Amino acid sequence: MIYGLDIGGTKIELAIFNQQLERLECQRVPTPTDSYSEFIDTLADLITQADTKYGIAGAIGVGIPGLVNAEGKSLSANVPCLNNKNVAADLGAKLDRKIAIENDCRCFALSEAVDGAGKNYTNVYGAILGTGAAGGLSINGKLYFSRQGIAGEYGHLQLPAILQQKYQLPIKKCGCGLHSCFEGYISGPGILYLNKHFGGDSADVPSLVKQWQAGDKVATTAFECYLDLLGASFATIVMSYDPDIIIVGGGVSLIDKVIEQLPHSIEQHLFTNFTAPPIVRAHFGDASGVRGAAILARQLNNE
Repeated sequence: MIYGLDIGGTKIELAIFNQQLERLECQRVPTPTDSYSEFIDTLADLITQADTKYGIAGAIGVGIPGLVNAEGKSLSANVPCLNNKNVAADLGAKLDRKIAIENDCRCFALSEAVDGAGKNYTNVYGAILGTGAAGGLSINGKLYFSRQGIAGEYGHLQLPAILQQKYQLPIKKCGCGLHSCFEGYISGPGILYLNKHFGGDSADVPSLVKQWQAGDKVATTAFECYLDLLGASFATIVMSYDPDIIIVGGGVSLIDKVIEQLPHSIEQHLFTNFTAPPIVRAHFGDASGVRGAAILARQLNNE
C-alpha cells in the first residue's frame, strides 16, 4: 500500500493507493495547527489504522503547505506548528520507516507529470493559482530538487517596476515577509485586490468573472491588468526553465478566458519570436496533491 497525505490549513486528507496508483479509499480529519505533538500523533494514528486494516506497513508521502529546506525543516504559514520542525524525521522515528515529504504544489506538479496532463512531456511545470501562487518542475517524471528547496517559487518573485508604474499599483507586503510578490496580485485574492484598485467592489471572484464576461468596464480593466501581470509571472517560468508544458491548477484555472488568453500574455514578456508552451488545466484537479505525495513515497521506497 502507498499512503498519500495532503496537509491543509483546516484538514488532513489520507488517501490509500495500490502500486498502480488506484485510489482505494480516503479519510479526512481536522488539522491541528497549534500543537506539533498533536499534529504528529494525528498523522501517526491515521497511518497506524491503515496499516492495521491492510496488514502491511505502507509507504508514506506527505505534501505540506509551505517549504522544506535542505535540513528537512518546514516553513508554513497555514500550519504554524510545523515551523522549524522536521516532520519527515519525527514522523519517521515514530513509525519506524522512511517518509517522503514535499511542498504540496510540487506534489501537484509531480502527479500531473507522471500520469496526468503532462504524461507525454519531458519537462513539466505545474503551477497552482488559488489562494496562493506556487509550483514546481518535474523532469522525466522526477521532481527537480534545488539546493534549498525554493526553486519554482514564481509567486514570490517581485513585481517589476515597469508593471507597478504602468498600473500605479501599491507595493504590497507579502505574508512571506517580502514586498511586492507576484502572489499578492495574481492569486485569487489578488484578482479582487486589482478590481478594487480600479474602483470595483465585487465580493468574490465568480461575480467578478461574470462582470468581465458581460463587458463591465472596471472588471475588464482589472482582468486586462491581471493577465498582463500573470503573463509576466509565467514568463519568468519560461525564461528560467523553458518547460515543454505548463499545467495549471487551483480555482483561477477554472476561468476559461484566463487559460485561453494566457499564452498570448506570456509572449508579451518573452523575446521576439519565442513562444509560450502549451497551457492546460490539471487532469486530476484537487486530487493531484495527494496523488503526488503518494508518487513521492513510491519513488522513495523503490530507490
